[in-house]
Amino acid sequence: MIKRWLRYSSPVLLLFIGAASLLGQSAPPPDLDAYVARALKTFDVPGLSVAIVKDGKILLAKGYGVRKLGESTPVDERTLFGIGSNTKAFTSAALATLVDEGKISWDDPVYERLPGFQMYDPYVSHEMTIRDLLTHRSGMGLGEGDLLFWPHTTFTSEEIVYRLRFMKPASSFRSRFAYDNLMYIAAGQIVSAVTHKSWEEYIRERIVGPLGMTNTNFTNSSWKLGDNYAWPHSNLPGKLQPIDFVPLDNAASAGAINSCASDMAKWVLLQLKHGKFPDRENRLFSEKRSEEMWTAETILPIGNPPSSLAKLKPNFSDYALGWGLRDYHGRKLIGHTGGVAGFVSRVHLIPEENLGIVVLTNAEEGGAFDSISYHIIDYYLHLPMTDWIAAFRQAEDEQSRAAMEETKRQESSRAADSKPSLALEKYAGLYTDAWYGPSTVRYENGNLIMTLDHTPRAIADLQHWQYNTFKAHWRDRTIEDAFITFALQPDGAIDHFTMKAVSPLADFSFDYQDLYFQPAKGVVTGIKEDR
Repeated sequence: MIKRWLRYSSPVLLLFIGAASLLGQSAPPPDLDAYVARALKTFDVPGLSVAIVKDGKILLAKGYGVRKLGESTPVDERTLFGIGSNTKAFTSAALATLVDEGKISWDDPVYERLPGFQMYDPYVSHEMTIRDLLTHRSGMGLGEGDLLFWPHTTFTSEEIVYRLRFMKPASSFRSRFAYDNLMYIAAGQIVSAVTHKSWEEYIRERIVGPLGMTNTNFTNSSWKLGDNYAWPHSNLPGKLQPIDFVPLDNAASAGAINSCASDMAKWVLLQLKHGKFPDRENRLFSEKRSEEMWTAETILPIGNPPSSLAKLKPNFSDYALGWGLRDYHGRKLIGHTGGVAGFVSRVHLIPEENLGIVVLTNAEEGGAFDSISYHIIDYYLHLPMTDWIAAFRQAEDEQSRAAMEETKRQESSRAADSKPSLALEKYAGLYTDAWYGPSTVRYENGNLIMTLDHTPRAIADLQHWQYNTFKAHWRDRTIEDAFITFALQPDGAIDHFTMKAVSPLADFSFDYQDLYFQPAKGVVTGIKEDR
């Protein structure tokens, strides 16, 4: 996560900026097209779309680049992208409508609205409120449990929420921020439990339909050739290429919405109007609920950003209800990012300036959406122009170099001439983790193959690393490789194995570190399968 910084200004300069802002800007930045073209090239992004909302009007909804690498079909304002965790604000808004109607309270205990809800700690099970579900302070670790839905699994959303009871906390309840998706899956189930409609039906009927977001949908599994959607892209390995769509139906309320620039502009308009529909007098939610969703709930730690991004370091950084909060040049900046396989996106709101910005991309490059977004913000705040493309490129290059150095250190420090304690076939068997469930290690033709049995695409060849540690090299290269370490009992039998991501740049949703696989009861390890 990139940390933002507030630039201190003299009173005279603040007065000048305030006066200039009153004049407003009636058009997008004049250099925007060229700037976006440069960002596409610099960050190797095939296509993106941008929406700008200012003073109650949509100033821009436009596509750039192509939907799919190697093809010429252009992105336009109606091209669909996965918006990932920008979905969370929709879930928060849906709950806000129910608060307005008196059907729930933010501080209702979850178990009262979702019978059977249970966390690992009985105290947390009893005290967890709807508000807590939205604020990333459950006590769970960063991304804990994401492997229940990512990469796509056979679990239903109900099964995912049920398995919360088996996940050990990483910290005490409400003591610190740790981003999690599973609480938002539970939040979506509360919407269903209270309204007797699915989360998707409620969002469509109450938000997407009335706003006229006619292109927006909730699954990519029904898309067909000829539909107006962008294709996801990733570097595999080191080369950008199209990848398969990853369904998120079992985590819908946390990140499954697909939308476009023209539709997201309408959503941003509603947010800046504090819940009032742009073209009518009625509201989706009240001003009070709008204020609550933009009020700090969980304090985020503020670290030092890379030197090229020092200007973005904030004075405060918090999480509210489906939105992140920070400051930038004296303004309150409200926003969120989203990321799913092959897509990343950014929404920024500055209520004081009545300004909203959306950037949707079809590659996993946050530098592209942030450099464009901050370029637009600086223009409307009348700030000296910063070359954010160069700044974010430098920061990403530094991060990549550090990761490469760590990879080299791992390689140079391992005992490459060491051997496993057991014959390879002795590691084979059925293992189980308390919350994920089964994993199978098979011995085939002199090699070990591992599967995460609820994740169809999670098939790995185990390559010996050192001692009793192996590297899981997944055949699907969109999945991050992991170290697998077996621990032995005194008699040489396998006690358990743990996992850890190989790359320091691995997305936190690959939460291998939270898994603890033990031999399944009644099953003897050492299954040999020659083929």
